[in-house]
Amino acid sequence: MPAPSPSSEHIADSLVFRAALRREKIAVRMALDEKTRAALSVHIETHLAALLTPLPPRTLSFCAPVRGEFDARPLASLLIERGWHAAIPVVDAANAPMSFRTWTPSTAMDSDRHGMPIPASGQAVIPDIVLLPLVAFDPQGFRLGYGGGYFDRTLAVLVPRPLTIGVGFELARVADIRPQAHDMPLDAVVTEAGIVHHT
Repeated sequence: MPAPSPSSEHIADSLVFRAALRREKIAVRMALDEKTRAALSVHIETHLAALLTPLPPRTLSFCAPVRGEFDARPLASLLIERGWHAAIPVVDAANAPMSFRTWTPSTAMDSDRHGMPIPASGQAVIPDIVLLPLVAFDPQGFRLGYGGGYFDRTLAVLVPRPLTIGVGFELARVADIRPQAHDMPLDAVVTEAGIVHHT
């Protein structure tokens, strides 16, 4: 017997909960002082490097940092030196899957329709591994982002589906983000505390 679909009231409650959680977690992250953020970021970068550098060269997607996020650019630069390729997701149209544009440390940057930093130009590529910024995440590997749903739409159409790694600070950890029907769990989450695999 199929499970009953969530009521509209339940969905509305979850949306209100997630919006409040998003505001709270972004505020807490942005309140970190630079010294603390830098110290936590060193640990995150160390864990990510341990996870990625043993792999053969691949194409890594990451987001340029905004609102106090972890900065993956130094790690991406290191991987490029080892033969990898890097890319940044680009919102080409509202409510549509994103594309991925090649990035190097010398790439000229622009901003997309949401003010997110993106390469001003570059080849479109399909990533093998996607680093997703975490606003919040739970023990089941579900991620709360900024609410646009762009990563969910994008990952749903990528074949094969890339390895997805959520990246953020432990302060983003919560018991339950109340995932929606379209939310897909991450393959792994990396914070300053370490790596947790979900598949």
